[in-house]
Amino acid sequence: MFWRIVSFLACQFIGGTIGWFAASPTGMETTELEALALGVVLGGLVWFLIDASRGGHLLKWLRLGEFSEVALRAGLWGEASARVRRLVLDRDRLLRESQDRLQDFLLAFQASPNGVILLDAQGSIEWFNQTAAAHFGLDAQRDMLQHIGNLVREPSFVRYFAAQDFQQELLMPGRDSTLARPVRISVHLYPYGQGRLLLLSRDVTALEQADAMRRDFVANVSHEIRTPLTVLGGFVETLQTCSFTEQERDRYLALMAQQAERMQTLVSDLLTLSRLEGSPPPGTSNWIAMPALMRQLEQDGQALSAALHPAAASLHTLRFDCPLQDDLAGAGNELHSAMSNLLSNAIRYTPVGGDISVRWFLLPDGRAEFSVSDSGPGIAPEHLPRLTERFYRVDQSRSRDTGGTGLGLAIVKHVAQRHEAELRIESVLGKGSTFAIVFPAARHRAPQN
Repeated sequence: MFWRIVSFLACQFIGGTIGWFAASPTGMETTELEALALGVVLGGLVWFLIDASRGGHLLKWLRLGEFSEVALRAGLWGEASARVRRLVLDRDRLLRESQDRLQDFLLAFQASPNGVILLDAQGSIEWFNQTAAAHFGLDAQRDMLQHIGNLVREPSFVRYFAAQDFQQELLMPGRDSTLARPVRISVHLYPYGQGRLLLLSRDVTALEQADAMRRDFVANVSHEIRTPLTVLGGFVETLQTCSFTEQERDRYLALMAQQAERMQTLVSDLLTLSRLEGSPPPGTSNWIAMPALMRQLEQDGQALSAALHPAAASLHTLRFDCPLQDDLAGAGNELHSAMSNLLSNAIRYTPVGGDISVRWFLLPDGRAEFSVSDSGPGIAPEHLPRLTERFYRVDQSRSRDTGGTGLGLAIVKHVAQRHEAELRIESVLGKGSTFAIVFPAARHRAPQN
């Protein structure tokens, strides 16, 4: 401001001086004074025009200028332009930082495994991530700024949104839910800001299935153990209160031993499953000779067939085909358990005199397959997807009559997964079934000398 006043006075002084010397030397004092006054006025006017021009230049710079450069470098207007430029640059920096933080938040929401939808005070969609788009079938180009009630028409969600009581989450069917493959979505709304809502969604199908499997597992284990315990308790009470001949007592004791063996088998299978789920998968350093394992399975199968049908005139026809004299990488006890389970199931469910074929052979793509085929009753198609579930039985009464625990195929599935193998099940009702474990090429080799 000081230099502004100085420049104004300097312009007046220069104008007055010019006016004084430009006056005609007439000797009249009034003429010189008038010239001096006129020069001072003109000097002030020139200063004003220059100052107005600089101010106009600053206004033009504010409207159209590039803020990377300073409009004026000196004077009051120069200082004003420098300060304005600094404020604008600070504002732009803060704006960029805010936009960057917003983008970081949106990227974090986008990476979230849960669905995220931002709703305004009227319930219209302001933003959503890809997970939410998959949960509700939304399209970013089509559904942005649309009301959520027009897009999610599930009646339970409509009631939940209309009630405006968001203390609890809502469980609703997913967009792709079917009777064969149910999908469950958890939805929770959280108010924030000025009437806005944050909608979080997550797919809880696996959690609900796991919880249902846990409940079924506990119920099935309890039932499976309670049944033989009830039989044992009844026999013990009968033996304690009644008199029997030695032959009758031996028969009751044999039945008690059978029930005890059934419980022991059940506990053994449960421990096997627990060990499979809690231990690291086997590597490829331990190699099992498949011809020896096939011979062991043949002996076990013949013994089981004879034990199940001691009075039968003819037993099952067992065929073992092992053209490969190779080794298989894995845990020997697990492989024997899985293959033995497939063989025992075929023997238990195939009528006496039926055919059972066990093969170990090489596939055209280099993988190796162990398969068990039988001429039994077969399995209806609707049961095939659930056969490897724990305690799942196609025929409850018949399965218990054959001595099965309902855990055999669950063990086979876990062993196959741990050996990077695939369990295949093919069956035709009334014509028999084929159960196969297909091992990757890296897990079998020619025998080492």
